[in-house]
Amino acid sequence: MTPGHRAKARSSTRKGIRVFRRKIGFWYRLAAAIAKPPLLVLFKRDWRGMEHIPAEGGFITAVNHNSYLDPLSYAHYQYNTGRVPRFLAKAGLFSAPFVGVVFRRTGQIPVYRESTDAMDAFRTAVDAIEHGECVVFYPEGTITRDPEMWPMAGKTGAARIALRTRAPVIPVAQWGANLAMPPYARVNRFRLFPRKTLIVQAGPPVDLSRFYDREPTPELLREATEAIMAEITALLEDVRGEKAPPEPYDNRSARAEQRRKAAGEGML
Repeated sequence: MTPGHRAKARSSTRKGIRVFRRKIGFWYRLAAAIAKPPLLVLFKRDWRGMEHIPAEGGFITAVNHNSYLDPLSYAHYQYNTGRVPRFLAKAGLFSAPFVGVVFRRTGQIPVYRESTDAMDAFRTAVDAIEHGECVVFYPEGTITRDPEMWPMAGKTGAARIALRTRAPVIPVAQWGANLAMPPYARVNRFRLFPRKTLIVQAGPPVDLSRFYDREPTPELLREATEAIMAEITALLEDVRGEKAPPEPYDNRSARAEQRRKAAGEGML
């Protein structure tokens, strides 16, 4: 967290412990003033589980990702809890006109994939949480490729930071943005009418205590990630009123299988 961001945090004392809560500053209010009116006009809202968003102190939210629109849906939800989120976002977005300025001024965290700066996002996220902020993770790493739009197998970044900070991990499921803006659609990209309902449901913190005080091996991080993804999936089952597949879709395995099939066909 930069000195400017620390200056926007306010502190209080609870049971002798110093806790922090970041104030909603000008740039966040400006972003909300721009984004909220069209969201309010175009969509209905069904927001559940806001009581699980911590009132104070640092925490992580782990959210499923099924549309390019759902970050706005989730940001709207959490903004209305009074706890502003800091998203991990692709570094390229920070150079976009105006959007990049807003991202930087609101303290979003750039992710530099496959570069020497890749660890900067990890360090920034840890620092933010330790100073009482919320960091939002999309553990799948991208919009789900599952044919039925269930959460995919997750990446280990959220689990790694959760075990490092021992901050609460709040699982969040969302549905509806994908119906208005289907992912990867080549035609009819926007389906705004009839008016869609954006459902966001947060759950109680994921119990990761069994992973504490243990070596963060790749196997342990995968287990912790699976625990987080299982909670997100269970919430989405409740939202959708149906059961998810017994095993999450693994995009890496699916792509490897596609390559094997292509290679086999090429040999015919």
